[in-house]
Amino acid sequence: MLGYLHDIGNCVNRTDHAHSGAIIAYNILKDMGMPVEERTEIMMAIGNHDEKTGTAINDISAAIILADKSDVHRDRVTNQNMSTFDIHDRVNYAVTNANLTLDEKERKITLNLTIDTKICPVLDYFEIFMERTMMSKNAAKYLKIWFELIINGTKLL
Repeated sequence: MLGYLHDIGNCVNRTDHAHSGAIIAYNILKDMGMPVEERTEIMMAIGNHDEKTGTAINDISAAIILADKSDVHRDRVTNQNMSTFDIHDRVNYAVTNANLTLDEKERKITLNLTIDTKICPVLDYFEIFMERTMMSKNAAKYLKIWFELIINGTKLL
């Protein structure tokens, strides 16, 4: 359920969606009868998942951050007219394979991406994902695990 709730604030506005989403989610969970301690922890996690204003503050927030900031893939692009793509569309469309894996034994989470560099250079990925990548690294650190990024077979972190 949290996978769906974390971006519910986008129904209000993309700007500050984490904060409005936290309040909306809190009220939904309250109406569902969730105990106050649990819904407060979830509210705090949702409110801290945006790279502009948030940080990992609990295990749930760290997990949301890692999942959310790793969500890059061609399937996210609904507009198929490449001539109208902005950088976000181009980067997402260029990612032909994205796998987020957890190695419990090594205490490592790996984001492994394949980027079609005929569509966009890898540098474009970092133009929009650098803050998100650093937030993922810090979220993993909060969980006392290592974050690893591999793009086109090259380990970058």
